[in-house]
Amino acid sequence: MISHSKLVSIIIPVYNVDQYLSKCLDSVIHQTYHNLEIVCVNDASSDNSLEILKKYAYEDDRIKILNNAHNKGLASSRYRMKGS
Repeated sequence: MISHSKLVSIIIPVYNVDQYLSKCLDSVIHQTYHNLEIVCVNDASSDNSLEILKKYAYEDDRIKILNNAHNKGLASSRYRMKGS
């Protein structure tokens, strides 16, 4: 019997969190539920967050990056998916 699990989207707002980002992404990608879309919204980070996101996205095609050119704040970053 084939099991068809539903796609679950996880939205991760990112702003200058390079020291925590790898731990966060490792936690999400190693979940037992694998049918995930991991959307990371980089809110114009000035640290290495975007580079870390790109590395993970290259290694795991479930990770999508949305990059704000200018800092828009947490609420706008979370809701950016509605307009995408």
